[in-house]
Amino acid sequence: MASGAIFSSLRRRRSPTLEAFLAPVDLSDVALVQTLVTVASELVTCFSGRSFFFQRKNSRSLIRKVEGFQLLLEYLTDTGACIPPTAVLCLKELYLLLYRSKILLDYCAQSSKLWLLLQNHSISGHFHDLNQEVSTILDVFPINDVKLSEDVREQIELLKKQSRNAKLFIDQKDDDLRIRFLSFLDEFENGKVPDSSELRSLFLEKLKILDARSCRREIESLEEQIVHHEGDVEPTISVLNGLVALTRYCRFLLFGFEEDELELSSGNKKKPKRGLISQEIAGTFMSIPKDFCCPITLDLMRDPVIISTGQTYDRSSISRWIEDGHCTCPKTGQMLSNTRLVPNRSLRNLIMQWCTAHGNSYDPPEVIDPSVEFFASTSPTKAALEANRATASFLIQQLADGSQVAKTVAAREIRLLAKTGKENRAFIAEAGAIPHLQKLLSSSNAVAQENSVTALLNLSIYEKNKSRIMDEEGCLASIVDVLRFGQTTEARENAAATLFSLSAVHDYKKRIADQVGAVEALADLLQEGTPRGKKDAVTALFNLSTHNENCARMIKAGAVTALVVALGNEGVAEEAAGSLALIVRQSIGAKAVVNEEAAVAGLIGMMRCGTPRGKENAVAALLELCKTGGPVATERVIRAPALAGLLQTLLFTGTKRARRKAASLARVFQRCENASLHYGGLGVGYPYPSNSAADRDTSFAGDVSVPMSISVPVV
Repeated sequence: MASGAIFSSLRRRRSPTLEAFLAPVDLSDVALVQTLVTVASELVTCFSGRSFFFQRKNSRSLIRKVEGFQLLLEYLTDTGACIPPTAVLCLKELYLLLYRSKILLDYCAQSSKLWLLLQNHSISGHFHDLNQEVSTILDVFPINDVKLSEDVREQIELLKKQSRNAKLFIDQKDDDLRIRFLSFLDEFENGKVPDSSELRSLFLEKLKILDARSCRREIESLEEQIVHHEGDVEPTISVLNGLVALTRYCRFLLFGFEEDELELSSGNKKKPKRGLISQEIAGTFMSIPKDFCCPITLDLMRDPVIISTGQTYDRSSISRWIEDGHCTCPKTGQMLSNTRLVPNRSLRNLIMQWCTAHGNSYDPPEVIDPSVEFFASTSPTKAALEANRATASFLIQQLADGSQVAKTVAAREIRLLAKTGKENRAFIAEAGAIPHLQKLLSSSNAVAQENSVTALLNLSIYEKNKSRIMDEEGCLASIVDVLRFGQTTEARENAAATLFSLSAVHDYKKRIADQVGAVEALADLLQEGTPRGKKDAVTALFNLSTHNENCARMIKAGAVTALVVALGNEGVAEEAAGSLALIVRQSIGAKAVVNEEAAVAGLIGMMRCGTPRGKENAVAALLELCKTGGPVATERVIRAPALAGLLQTLLFTGTKRARRKAASLARVFQRCENASLHYGGLGVGYPYPSNSAADRDTSFAGDVSVPMSISVPVV
């Protein structure tokens, strides 16, 4: 009776497939009626006294209809009247209708004001659709076959008549507010800053958004809608981006910078958002739904992704499958047309909801903020740019002249603003934010320090800003000080990521390595940091190792030891091997690596168990070690256990570059004394997988594998 897509555009962590989990189970007639009485009673109790800011009339009308059904159900329970089969079918449809009513009412009660305002027409349409379902159920319900009392019959007939005559209702006052809100965006689009008194009237008097915290929640809610946006839902992402910028501007225009003092002093940690699945819905789940488990590992998925065949897997398991050289779908056996992994956000949201409802912990994957790709994928409108530019002027003024709390708030907001596109990063730096952020790096306030270094990280992604940061006197030294002595783990990690971002410019690699304590701190972070910190450190060290003049400095600072230890860490081994392959190109680097007892064994382990790129980096490092390290290094590599078999496997299964490196290393063995005894099958004449000149490395030097398809994190 009901369309399965009725709530497909309800955007706040809502999935169109949620109804699949709400189908009524097989119940006796008596049990079905009792269940419906409970659901209807709890719905009325929960919402009848609640104040709805928007959709007031539609909500009250729906609740009254549920009250009418409640009267019917209680009568059937009290009298034990016989229920004909056609009535049972209607009651099962009513079961679904009640749950969808609860979802819609819950949505209107919990969603942000601005989002409800923007969706005024759509949500009104959902209420009208539910009313039509009520009318259909009552039309089909065999009222003459069920023995009802006169007063109950009159109530049902009245409800039937009201539902049949009901029209779509859109509150004109609410719609006028929506149009007024959008008109401010048009003013920015036309190059005009809206009148502050009109903005104050809308936000404070009409919408009752009365403080900075409430305004920020509205911003976060709009950003969440961007993350979970569906292409056919209005407003478009570009309009939503503009409205986020407008609301952020109003947050500082109307409420200033002091209201966040309590939150900032407690560490700026967001409170977990309330789950939207009710306890009744949670009660229908008895075990982990099969669709929530990865077909490969059979474990609950943390980051579900869709592959080209349309199947969904957990990102970590399908990535390993593809990296191992498989080119088929594990579940269907179909060939993969491409290896792109598309996030399955609807399923991920359902999993999060299920975990929340059951009290299970959900550890989100360590990935870049998903909103970044949505913000970045859509070109900003002029309205968004102008609103953000106006906001940036507020923020930078506070960085310069505000109180300590105001500076901390401004640094946090610049951090957030700088993650939403290169245009924002450009005008924030052009307006003079970098010198003020640098001063905050030495702040005794941990939150201020963390937000300022992260803001610099986000600004540094824009190429022109790298020179602005490096040319700012003392800025590099301050970033390194945060890396060494930062007050929070995140601050130290983001300082390392900033050095990685800046080191993308070749001329800056030497300056960074020469900065006192920089390489030592990166080496320490690589050995002792969190998984994310290790990743930040190893990518920064890789970039520094690509500059020949940094080799001696990295050896002295203990980076070689840290990189060798990192070969045993799956999360960073690939980059560590790539860094070592660069370092051993110089004789002092080769000597340092040879002196590390675990180096050759670690590289051999990478050849055995690493990713395809990791194996490529490992064999490249061993080849360069033989070339530059002399007889001692060559002898140590040649005598490594199991190397012959690993080279043979790599010659057939490795990447194109790995096969070339393996072939070159095999020829090194042939030239060594007694090589034919130990590795007779790997010399000249070995049947290579390809006979093309491109697949043979006839020179000893060869090129070193570069494992960098690494992007700078935006946080």
